[in-house]
Amino acid sequence: MRRNNPDISFILLIVLLAASSLRSGTFADPKAWLLDKLLLVPAIIIGLSMHEFAHAAVADRLGDNTPRLQGRVTINPLAHIDWIGLAALFFCGFGWGQPVQINPFNFKNRRRDELLVSLAGVVMNLILAVLFAVVAKVVIMAAGPVWLTDTTPGTGIWTIIIYIVQINLVLMIFNLIPCPPLDGFNIVANIIGFAQTEKYWSIYRYGNWILVALILFGITGLIITPCVSFFMNLFRAFILL
Repeated sequence: MRRNNPDISFILLIVLLAASSLRSGTFADPKAWLLDKLLLVPAIIIGLSMHEFAHAAVADRLGDNTPRLQGRVTINPLAHIDWIGLAALFFCGFGWGQPVQINPFNFKNRRRDELLVSLAGVVMNLILAVLFAVVAKVVIMAAGPVWLTDTTPGTGIWTIIIYIVQINLVLMIFNLIPCPPLDGFNIVANIIGFAQTEKYWSIYRYGNWILVALILFGITGLIITPCVSFFMNLFRAFILL
C-alpha cells in the first residue's frame, strides 16, 4: 500500500474486526493466542518493511531521491512500520506499512517509472515467499520432519518460516487488488494510462472507504483466500519433493 496514510476508516475497520474476533471466540485461549502471535511477528516485520523498502529503493534508483531524503532507503523496520497497519495485520489478517512518498516529477519516464515503483513492493513479497520456501526445503532436508514437528524449537522455527511465506503471499495478493490506496490500483492506472488524471483522483479520494467496504463484505477474502491457498499448496508440494 502506498501514498495514503490510514485514516479513521481503517481505525474503525480494525475495531469492528477485533470485536468480531472477540465474539467468535478467537481469544478463548489467551496464552495460545499470544504464543501464535509472537511467532507471527517476524513474518509481519519482514513482509511489511521489505515491501516498503522495495518501493523506496526502486524510486531512488529511478531518480527520485524523496525516499532517500526521508530515510526510507533502508531495511531497518523502524523506518517502514506503521503501527496502526502493524496492529491490523496482527489482529485482523491484513495490514500496511508506512507509505513511501514519491515525487513522480523526478522520474525520467513518469508512467513507466511509477508503474515500476508500484510493482516493486509486491515483487519483493513474492521474492521473499519463494526465498523462504527454499529455506523451508533446506531446513526440512537438514533437520528432518521429526525434529520439526516433535520438538519445541523445531516446531517454533518451522511455524515462523511458514508464517513468513504465508504473510508475504497475503501482502502480495492484498496489494494487487485494484482498489485505492493499494498498489494494484496504481499498477492498473499506469498500464491503462489514467494515472494522475481527474478520473484517477476522483476514485482515489474515496479509496479508503471503498477498501473498507470490500473487506467488511468479504470481497477481499474471496480474492485472497483461494489465491494464498493455491500458492501454499504449491509450497507444500515443493517441500515434499
